[in-house]
Amino acid sequence: MRVARQSRFHCIRAPGHFALAELGGSHDPAPGRPQPDQPPRGAATRAAVERGGRMTELRNVEADLAQFRTRVVVAGLAVLVAFLLLAIRLIYLQVIRHDDFDAQAESNRTAVLPVVPNRGQILDRHGRILATNFSAYTLEITPSKVEDLDGTIDALGKLVTIEPRDKRRFRKLLEESRSFDSLPIRTRLTDEEVARFTAQRFRFPGVDVRARLIRHYPNGETASHVVGYIGRINQREKEDIEEWPDEEQANYRGTDYIGKLGIEQHYEKELHGITGFDRVETSAGGRAVRSLANTPATPGNTVVLAIDLKLQKLIEDMFGQRRGALVAIDPRNGELLAFVSKPTFDPNLFVEGIDVDNWKALNESMDKPLLNRALRGTYPPGSTYKPFMALGALELGKRSPQTIINDPGYFMFGGHRFGSPENERGGPMDMRRAIVESSNVYFYTLANEMGVDTIHDFMAPLGFGQITGIDLRGELRGVLPSQDWKRATYKRPEQQRWYAGETVSLGIGQGYNSFTMLQLAHAMATLVNGGVSYAPHLAMATVDQVTRLRHPIPATPPVSLGFKPENVELIRQAMHGVTTGGTATRVFAGAGYLSGGKTGTAQAVSLGKHERYDARKMEEHQRDHSLYVAFAPLENPTVALAVVVENAGFGAASAAPIARRVFDYLLLDQYPNPEDLAAVQKGQAGRPMGTPLKASDIAWPTADANSPTPSGPPPASEGGTAAPPPATTSPRPR
Repeated sequence: MRVARQSRFHCIRAPGHFALAELGGSHDPAPGRPQPDQPPRGAATRAAVERGGRMTELRNVEADLAQFRTRVVVAGLAVLVAFLLLAIRLIYLQVIRHDDFDAQAESNRTAVLPVVPNRGQILDRHGRILATNFSAYTLEITPSKVEDLDGTIDALGKLVTIEPRDKRRFRKLLEESRSFDSLPIRTRLTDEEVARFTAQRFRFPGVDVRARLIRHYPNGETASHVVGYIGRINQREKEDIEEWPDEEQANYRGTDYIGKLGIEQHYEKELHGITGFDRVETSAGGRAVRSLANTPATPGNTVVLAIDLKLQKLIEDMFGQRRGALVAIDPRNGELLAFVSKPTFDPNLFVEGIDVDNWKALNESMDKPLLNRALRGTYPPGSTYKPFMALGALELGKRSPQTIINDPGYFMFGGHRFGSPENERGGPMDMRRAIVESSNVYFYTLANEMGVDTIHDFMAPLGFGQITGIDLRGELRGVLPSQDWKRATYKRPEQQRWYAGETVSLGIGQGYNSFTMLQLAHAMATLVNGGVSYAPHLAMATVDQVTRLRHPIPATPPVSLGFKPENVELIRQAMHGVTTGGTATRVFAGAGYLSGGKTGTAQAVSLGKHERYDARKMEEHQRDHSLYVAFAPLENPTVALAVVVENAGFGAASAAPIARRVFDYLLLDQYPNPEDLAAVQKGQAGRPMGTPLKASDIAWPTADANSPTPSGPPPASEGGTAAPPPATTSPRPR
């Protein structure tokens, strides 16, 4: 029987795969039937391949499964590791960094705004306000947020009044500040101006109206060199603040102003206060929506000064249009009762940045109103130096009070003639008479006997040529000459050498001698206090604005110079003789108290060898200075002072009359009448003219009528005077 034709395959097993070999022309033997001479299966397979048979490869399922399982395990492990890393990262972000990211998220929703504290007030010893604050709206521009600055300012000028001086001041602030600082273009906006701008605010990105506390000095120019002023923090001051400890830096966040001069500068940290913080919820545009929490700011402390504002104003009025300085000090404790420098300036000009015109007027004035003459003006002391020279002679045993020196009106030394004023009486001089009549020859010879270094070593502990330590910055040291000083000051060898003739003029307060009125008053206070020296200071206490407690400012311990009481008493009595029979007799005639003093006339320019001084032929700024040092009362002095009137001539003509009226005010409660005041201003006064007024009845110096209402603690009902706690000392020395 013919079998139908079909493909026959032989299954070939080879390592790792299966193959089916097609064999044509023969039938497979029956299953199970033995086949003789059958070659091995592998050989048959190869033979089939060699005979050209076709072969199809089959995959090994088991091997593929094993390989697949391996890959699954590897992939599973990779996924597991990936999820493990994600879990670790999730724990790190959600647990470990939770607080950080929560704070960042919160900061996107909220903002912490600094709350600038109310700056402390400055008061005089009677509680009269010298510096305070008031609230006002300011129009401010952030330059970095404004594309066309000039165009924006012009457009703003159509809504609010912007004067040319406002623009000049803004430009000056722009030069001194960073572009992202908010700078005022107008201050003290009216309610109407605020409303007009608010309605158009959308037109002015980078421009805003802000409510600020503005510093105000209600007495204007009075005591300006004492009080000083505040101003915007400049770049140099910002760099200085960055060097402060972190806590102090944080306290100035949001603060734009800082003390620049005077008490405002020296007591900056007392006056500044402690910055508060307000946490607010903000909109997407960054505007505050609502307050979430706040820490209120703590206002700065009030600083109470020792000066008497009414006395300060009186002295400034007595100078009139003249230049000069006066320092009055209580020798019992170092409190400064008056600290006057003339001319003065209005500190209100500097608060928001002084405009160019006013700055030019102040800075270029021949009278130098910005110079604090009491602190930084140095002058030859003239004959006011003689009592200290006499005390040095006694303490060092160089001369006795009875030593007689003949005064012929001149002193010859090294071929040079050292002269005396034409009105000097001359004749035999002991120490007392030499002080009373101001003998030049007596002190020429004394200086020559003592020598420059001996004079220096005695005068230095009295404060001459030294920093007194007053609570104001910028004090000048002046010059107390010595051989070492000259060697350090000059470069050429011939200039460094000290010549004996240079010592002679030191005895009458001329030559290289140059001191401030603060040093002269301090030395006088030390002398009349028996050689016990107190550091001069303006501030007496601070008042905490929260608790209202008064805290006296710690005083520097006094220093005793160890002067012999009999020597001090001799000098005091000799200075008293100046007011009863000497150069100040006419001025102190009829005084209701006993005092001591010494007139002085100091050269402003040097004269040639054959030149004679004639004030009528000299320019005003070349004329001699008028000086006077004094103390009162004679027994147990409560006030010592030094005064200079520049280019005003003889000390008894201009300086002594001012001192007389200061003593009358402090000791007798007297105030010069208008006629007498006018005579003093012209340098034509002696003893008080007419009937003096009662000082306690004179109205306090009144502030400008346009002064704003101050913020801070409410004033007392009488006289607009803030009510500090009672003073620790008598407000007026008796």
